Amino acid sequence: MAIIEFTDDYFMREALKQAQLAYEEDEIPIGAVIVADNRVIAKAHNLTERLNDVTAHAEMQAFTSAANYLGGKYLMDCTLYVTLEPCTMCAGASYWAQIGKIVYGAKDEKRGFSLLNVAVLHPKTIIKGGVMEKECGELLVSFFKKKRF
Repeated sequence: MAIIEFTDDYFMREALKQAQLAYEEDEIPIGAVIVADNRVIAKAHNLTERLNDVTAHAEMQAFTSAANYLGGKYLMDCTLYVTLEPCTMCAGASYWAQIGKIVYGAKDEKRGFSLLNVAVLHPKTIIKGGVMEKECGELLVSFFKKKRF
């Protein structure tokens, strides 16, 4: 019997599976999972095209799913794994959800929350970037390259 190590890479691979689903659905390939006690409690990917909703980012979908699963709106004992650094909207939502930790893959040089010089995240939220950054970034580059040609 194989022993599964629940590392950041393990859960980021789960988020990448969600990003791949988005890619296949012609959505911007960003995936997210929310984990509590080493268990995935929410999986999501961008749905902005399908739902015709600019707020239907992977993180927003995951927050809603996790809150429904837990039966409460606060996610302080949870970790969000997302393939791209959250935008300011998603970072703000993470503040209100009081997410315990955010782990992201690729940095968003144009719209990432870290571009702001203000505290957008909840003060107790732990942040870790660059997990499987290359793999996360490559999927996005491939998607946009396909769109341009």
